[in-house]
Amino acid sequence: MQAKVAVVGATGVVGRMMIKVLEERKFPVSELHLFASKRSAGTTLEFRGEKIAVEELTEENVKKANVKYALFSAGSDVSRDFAPVFAKHGAVAIDNSKYWRMDKTVPLVVPEVNPDSAFTHRGIIANPNCSTIQAVVALKPLHDAFKIKRIVYSTYQAVSGAGRQGIDDLKDGIAGKPPKKFPHPIAYNIIPHIDVFDDDGYTFEEMKMVNETRKILGDDSLKITATTARVPVMYGHSESINVEFYKPVTRRSALEVLSKAPGLVVVDDVKNNTYPMPLDAEGTDEVYVGRVRQDFSVDSGLNLWVVADNIRKGAASNTVQIAELLNSRG
Repeated sequence: MQAKVAVVGATGVVGRMMIKVLEERKFPVSELHLFASKRSAGTTLEFRGEKIAVEELTEENVKKANVKYALFSAGSDVSRDFAPVFAKHGAVAIDNSKYWRMDKTVPLVVPEVNPDSAFTHRGIIANPNCSTIQAVVALKPLHDAFKIKRIVYSTYQAVSGAGRQGIDDLKDGIAGKPPKKFPHPIAYNIIPHIDVFDDDGYTFEEMKMVNETRKILGDDSLKITATTARVPVMYGHSESINVEFYKPVTRRSALEVLSKAPGLVVVDDVKNNTYPMPLDAEGTDEVYVGRVRQDFSVDSGLNLWVVADNIRKGAASNTVQIAELLNSRG
């Protein structure tokens, strides 16, 4: 079904990727509106060979556009102020910021994991954190089969997760220049610090993974802990995930479940040095899992290595997939 679509924050890294993904996935866009700040208004971006002028994000322009879906990647303040504006004027706002994620009235959706939640929306749907998205795509089928008891996340996150400034910091650091975005040089380094620290010593990024995983899997009893780190990789987050289950699990039974899961690609042949890596995931919409092995330190546990392109599946593609899901039912 043809639909008018808006991209809010169109000139940013994720916004530009949303435009690209809409085109690549052949979303039936009848008319595309690109919104950004007053500073960016008037610049042009290309979609399907056509140059489209960026509009200033104002309520008057939102009302004129009269879109069906608004894909947001413009930061929490913009999402707070303008997602309700789009909803008021008849659109579904699909928001990539953290602002709406833990709102009890707003569904937090990964189409391969909890698609039915999308249809409970009241005009706003939240896109999860990039690290959470790829994790739950791998964990949901295992949770269904063996019931998860505890999760230990360790993430190795690309600089693009911090936007254009994060990418610039890595490039500048390689050239010997000091960082502007990160608190320490990222070139040839690992920084165990993403977002702000809370009073318990966890970062907001780590707690996002804890809370969002529980909400998406619909299980507040899950015991979860996380450590998130920034690594000198341009695109593609990697995660070491240790999982303990209530039911018995083996490597073989886990691989059988994972091989049938939607949106997941098993890459697991260690004898031939074959496992998921960020370079292989870059530019794709799938989540990759490998290094699947039993954790012999507990009665029923697994270790997984999960990789995905954080700008695509972790942000732009998941947002477009939510729109596809809604549009499939009219």
